[in-house]
Amino acid sequence: MSDEYLTLTGPSEGIYKEKGSRFYAFAAPVTTVAAAEAHVAEIGKKYHDARHVCYAYRLGPSGEPWRANDDGEPAHSAGDPILNELKSRALSDAVIAVVRYFGGTKLGVGGLIRAYGTAAADALDHNTSQPVLLTERVRIRFPYALTSEVNRIAHRFALKPAEADYGADCRLSYDIRRTQAANVAAIFEDLGILVR
Repeated sequence: MSDEYLTLTGPSEGIYKEKGSRFYAFAAPVTTVAAAEAHVAEIGKKYHDARHVCYAYRLGPSGEPWRANDDGEPAHSAGDPILNELKSRALSDAVIAVVRYFGGTKLGVGGLIRAYGTAAADALDHNTSQPVLLTERVRIRFPYALTSEVNRIAHRFALKPAEADYGADCRLSYDIRRTQAANVAAIFEDLGILVR
């Protein structure tokens, strides 16, 4: 089980031209369906004179939910090639909208698949990816006497407190990599520290 996935570092653009048609691609990091659809709506508004605004997005650690939209192009000729570019680079929490200006010559389904895929790829080529770490929140409660032991464990796993409360006893919360959370919690428990 992996505890990270890749997303985009920021927005980027790409372009592909064939037989007078122009395909402008706009990629961006997003974390929700609403944000992905807002990106597409913004591109559609900005390029309101375009014939088509096709798009695809993937969200979350497993790339679901996802959507591919052909916006009036032949079925699976636009949204799917855009989605495949995201999948081929293992990107999630990302959206790509591709705007098409028709050049007067039909490209056929094969030509459209190549054009939309190439424009999306160009937008991704002008971007970089970064990992998103999957974490679990581990909350501990302990007496002040165990502070040095807790600090030793925190240093060993490079943990920084997400929350801290120093009342009658100490209460700390750590966001720990998913693959390490159970192990770290067990280490705390072996010291007699209450873990929630």
